[in-house]
Amino acid sequence: MLLHDTALIFGRYARQTLRSRFQILFGVLMPLLYLLFFGPLLRDLPLGSAGDSWQVLVPGLLLQLALFGASFAGFSIILEKSAGVVERMRVTPVSRLALLLGRVLRDALLFVFQAVVLVLAALVMGLRAPLPGVLIGFAFVGVLTVALASLSYALAMKVRTPQEFGPVINALTMPSMLLSGLMLPMTLGPGWLDVISHCMPFRYLVDAVRDAYVGSYTTTHMLYGVLMALAFALSAVAAGTRVFRRAGA
Repeated sequence: MLLHDTALIFGRYARQTLRSRFQILFGVLMPLLYLLFFGPLLRDLPLGSAGDSWQVLVPGLLLQLALFGASFAGFSIILEKSAGVVERMRVTPVSRLALLLGRVLRDALLFVFQAVVLVLAALVMGLRAPLPGVLIGFAFVGVLTVALASLSYALAMKVRTPQEFGPVINALTMPSMLLSGLMLPMTLGPGWLDVISHCMPFRYLVDAVRDAYVGSYTTTHMLYGVLMALAFALSAVAAGTRVFRRAGA
């Protein structure tokens, strides 16, 4: 029943997404702008890591796409609450876990598709990366989306208005981006900043994807990145499910 209910909810939200080309393509606009206008600035700079500038920048942009896109996914729940959709779902026998999983799996599919568009654009601009590394990057985008979207939906169930939701998300996503080395490796900064960045789980993910983009699949960065991504996703889904069950959503 869980699989059936999850597929049912996934199908509902997937159809909504397919009817909105704006939603599908607009989310990748900001990473594309970074790629177009920020990427060329790094071409001749010593970045202190393996690979060229594109192999450093593109993995960060992929995770930035998931970070900002999935973190704001909860806005849809707030709109549904105001329209009475959540109230109608409360009286159905659908699994509360399925109500969450159906949504986050739709989000994961959407952002992986946008990640594919971003990588294709990067290939045109000069990115060269092994296919297994590129696929690993997509997998990290999907797992990170599941984690962040679960937490975003959980937060959205707790707040009443978008005015309460937006500032909290901004206060969390901006430091996460700056301290995770999404744009540039944190090893370029002072030692104290590099130490602080290790408290950010996204740091381990971006280091792992950068290793994958230069063909290194058995490094310590990869091990830590996989473990951190899986632990983060499992704990986030568990937290989101708890909130959905308590809210009867």
